[in-house]
Amino acid sequence: MPVSVIGAGFGRTGTLSLKLALERLGVGPCHHMLEVVAHPAQAAGWHAAADGGPADWDALLAGYEAAVDWPAAHFWRPLMAHYPEAKIILTFRDAESWQRSFAATIATVMEDTGDVVALARRIVERTFDGRLDDADHLKDVFRRHVQEVMAEVPPKRLLLYKIAGGWAPLCKFLGKPVPTEPFPRVNTTEEFLQKAANLRGES
Repeated sequence: MPVSVIGAGFGRTGTLSLKLALERLGVGPCHHMLEVVAHPAQAAGWHAAADGGPADWDALLAGYEAAVDWPAAHFWRPLMAHYPEAKIILTFRDAESWQRSFAATIATVMEDTGDVVALARRIVERTFDGRLDDADHLKDVFRRHVQEVMAEVPPKRLLLYKIAGGWAPLCKFLGKPVPTEPFPRVNTTEEFLQKAANLRGES
């Protein structure tokens, strides 16, 4: 089963909502960092890819029809080349609100332990040159990333997508009927922090 959808959006742009939406539309299973949390053995392969060596994308994403969020979003260029028929979805939001969300969630768990956090830390620090406390730099990298994806992905393969748009633009892009149930809106800051606390074994 080749990957047919690649998410190029950074974490905290609605990637978990997108994962659930894609799976509801039958484009799944969909890879997301939570898949690495659930299957920690996956981390080693992604670490190797992050080290710059040859990556076996088919093995890393075996069993998945889509991949969104980090770590996959970090590799959107090679994934786009490896899966030439795949469509690219760039989730994005206002850079200011994204930076505040990132600082309140992902940045707070970077000192936790474990292979999954080590993978997340490696991806995030490389994305932002290790400058996780520099709000202006984070926003600049975020904006530059959006512009690079827009410039490099052929328009017919690309959906610029704000989660607030709900089902309609996503279903139109994928040629899927619009479901009757509400669009999934999950992983608020509070929900993210509770998940992190649960992983630490905190109440």
